[in-house]
Amino acid sequence: MNLTLKVWRQAGPESEGGIHTYQVDGVSEDMSFLEMLDILNEQLNEQGEEPVAFDHDCREGICGSCSLMIDGYAHGPEVTTTCQLHMRSFSDGQTITIEPWRAEAFPVVKDLVVDRGAFDRIIQAGGYISANTGSAPEANSVPAQRDKAMRAFNVATCIGCGACVAACPNGSASLFLGAKITHLGELPQGQPERNQRVLGMTAQHDEEGFGGCTNIGECTAACPKGIPLDVISQLNKDYRTALRAKS
Repeated sequence: MNLTLKVWRQAGPESEGGIHTYQVDGVSEDMSFLEMLDILNEQLNEQGEEPVAFDHDCREGICGSCSLMIDGYAHGPEVTTTCQLHMRSFSDGQTITIEPWRAEAFPVVKDLVVDRGAFDRIIQAGGYISANTGSAPEANSVPAQRDKAMRAFNVATCIGCGACVAACPNGSASLFLGAKITHLGELPQGQPERNQRVLGMTAQHDEEGFGGCTNIGECTAACPKGIPLDVISQLNKDYRTALRAKS
């Protein structure tokens, strides 16, 4: 496959960025999208040009670091992570536009790399449970209803990639926030700090500059882990309950 790539290049957070066009030849349809970018960077190195900076780690669809907008879609045309997107999803001779996440809360660090530290600060604001230290408790000492446990496990698959934010017209992180609130709030261990957690994490979400949710649904459509939209309803329910308890 021979491809034309239109790639966003930006030297640093304070620099002006722009689209640069590159030709990449000899791409196999069995390559992942990131492997194709590796080929581009090899070409740039050989030409004495600076390679394109992009995030990656596990390349197994687990870490959530491969955050790219591809032809206007978060992670590309398939509902998966960028590292699990293969070039068979594209056609020979196609022009592909590659950009970083676009959100006020995710400032560009360099080229296609954005700072997603806002997610970390949301977690720090309350995304944990307190537990006594010491030996591990006996597995059945705290019983949990099966349906609640399964829901907690399902929403815990959120990898914090930020696709929900990039896909949302409002730049909202409500799906991410709802997943974390639901994950911890469904289990018995998460009950003591439930009200404090949702108030703290929601306040941090807003402070980071994320937008509000208007139930458009682009977030869950782009989510590579299929986090359902109803976690936002759970978030809103817990938030109202916490406000009433506080007053």
